[in-house]
Amino acid sequence: MTISCQSNAQTYTIETNLGNMRVKLYDQTPLHKENFEKLVAEQFYDGVLFHRIIAGFMIQTGNPATKSDSIEIDLNYTIPAEFVPEYFHKKGALAAARTGDAVNPEKRSSSSQFYIVQGRTYTDEELNQIEERLQIEFSEFQRGIYKTVGGTPFLDQNYTVFGEVIEGLDVVDAIASVPTGPGDFPEKDIRILRIVKD
Repeated sequence: MTISCQSNAQTYTIETNLGNMRVKLYDQTPLHKENFEKLVAEQFYDGVLFHRIIAGFMIQTGNPATKSDSIEIDLNYTIPAEFVPEYFHKKGALAAARTGDAVNPEKRSSSSQFYIVQGRTYTDEELNQIEERLQIEFSEFQRGIYKTVGGTPFLDQNYTVFGEVIEGLDVVDAIASVPTGPGDFPEKDIRILRIVKD
C-alpha cells in the first residue's frame, strides 16, 4: 500500500542489486529536492552501499566512502532542515540523515546521506506517548497510516522527509532483511547501481 501526498512530482528510479524502487520528491522541500537532483545528475550515488540497515526501522545509504570506485569525495556542506508537518515518517518515507542534536541543534541534514523508512505499526497508546514526548500532534490521517501501514513516528519533525517510495516497498523489505554485523553494516554488499530520472 502506498499513500501519496502529492501528484505530478518528479520521480526517480533507484536501481539496486536487490531490485528497483521508484521515489518521488516533494516540491515543498526545495533545498533537499534540488540537492538530490544535483547529486543524481552528477552520478554521485552510482555504486554507493546501503551501509546501515536496521530491520523494522530503516535502510540508510549515501556515504561516498562506500562507493565502489573508491574515489575520495568530500561534500563539505549541510542542508537547512525543511520540516513540513504533512510529510511524516510512514513506511517508504525518504528522509535525510544528519548528525545528532548535541553537535547539530539546528537539525541540518547531511549533504548526501538519506534513509528509507521500513518501520513497524503502532497502537494509539504508543502514538499518544510519542506525541507527549515530542510535543507534537499526529493528524487522524497520520495515525491511521502508523496503525496500519507503519513507520517511525518518533522521528517526525526531527529529520527532514523530502520524498517517498511509490513503487518497490518490497525491495525496502528485502534490503531491511539482509543480515547485519557490527554497526548495523550488512554482511553482504547492497549497492545502488544507479539512480535515473524518470
